[in-house]
Amino acid sequence: MLDQIHWLAAVTVLGVLEQAYFFLQVIYARRLFGISPPKISGPPEFERIFRAQVNSSEYFPIFLALLWQAGLFFHQGLAAALGLLYLYARYCYFMGYMASSSERLVPIYFSAGVLWILIAVSALGILHFFLCHYVGLNVLQLLTA
Repeated sequence: MLDQIHWLAAVTVLGVLEQAYFFLQVIYARRLFGISPPKISGPPEFERIFRAQVNSSEYFPIFLALLWQAGLFFHQGLAAALGLLYLYARYCYFMGYMASSSERLVPIYFSAGVLWILIAVSALGILHFFLCHYVGLNVLQLLTA
């Protein structure tokens, strides 16, 4: 069983580490700009870092659910590769947003595209599972025949 999920687990750990890095950047920015919690407003530089971290945190549960569904029901390798692409895009988004709000756009659109691909492969995998187990129709066998 573990050999079927180890790549998903590795990408999950990398994602958690990335989130921790984003959290640490907010802590560093709070100290740099003198913004004590619970305040969330300050100079534009602080607000961009804060928003980048919050936005990334908001999407993280969606990413994890899709990563694991795509990996379990479709293909672990493809899901893990898409997961790495997503994490890289999120890193680029965070760094871009820190520099300028306009530099966040390309990475955010790219990461959204990766999420849509994960949705598609998850849905295909789950559909195939239901068709095989409840209808007795194996689409993959029909396609290879």
